[in-house]
Amino acid sequence: MHQGESDASRQHRIVVGVSGSLGSIAALHHAVAQARRTGAEVLAVLAWDPLGAEYAYRRPPRPPLLAARREEAVARLREAVAGALGAGVPGVRLHGQVSRGRAGEVLVHAAGRADDLLVVGAGSGGPLRRALRRSATRHCVRHAGCPVLVVPKPELQREWEAFGRHRAWQLPTEPAPTH
Repeated sequence: MHQGESDASRQHRIVVGVSGSLGSIAALHHAVAQARRTGAEVLAVLAWDPLGAEYAYRRPPRPPLLAARREEAVARLREAVAGALGAGVPGVRLHGQVSRGRAGEVLVHAAGRADDLLVVGAGSGGPLRRALRRSATRHCVRHAGCPVLVVPKPELQREWEAFGRHRAWQLPTEPAPTH
C-alpha cells in the first residue's frame, strides 16, 4: 500500500488466469461476474515460456526469439479475452498482463496482495497428463497468499473429455477393410 493510501481507497482486484482453454474462459467469465457484483477490477494474466522452456537451449534464448514469443502471448491473451467477452464489459475495469514463467508461479506472484481474489479454471486432462505436467491450479491453491476460487470445468469440456475417453476404448484391433 502506498503512503497516504487507505484500505478503503485501494481497489479490490480479481486476478484470473487466462490461457485460451475452455476452463480459463469459464474462469474469466466468473471473474467478470464477481467484479460486477463487487466493483473490483479484473487483471487477466497469461503466463508464457520460450518454446521448450529453458531446457531446449544450451544457453539463454536470444532476445529476438523472446520478443517474438512475448508478442505471441500478448496476441493470445487479447484473442482469448475478445473471444470470451467481445468488445468489453461495461462497468468492469479489465486489464491484461503477460508474464514469462510457469503459470502457477506467475499467477501466485500476480495475486500478491492478501485482499486479491485469484480465479483459476479446474484444469484438464487425465491422470497421465497430470502426472507429466505441473498443475497451475494445484500450485495456486497451495501457494497463494489470497483466496483462490477454482471454477469447475464447463459442461462442454467435460463432455469432450468423456467423448475422448469413450473413443479411446473403441480403437479398432484390425485394419480397416479397403474398398
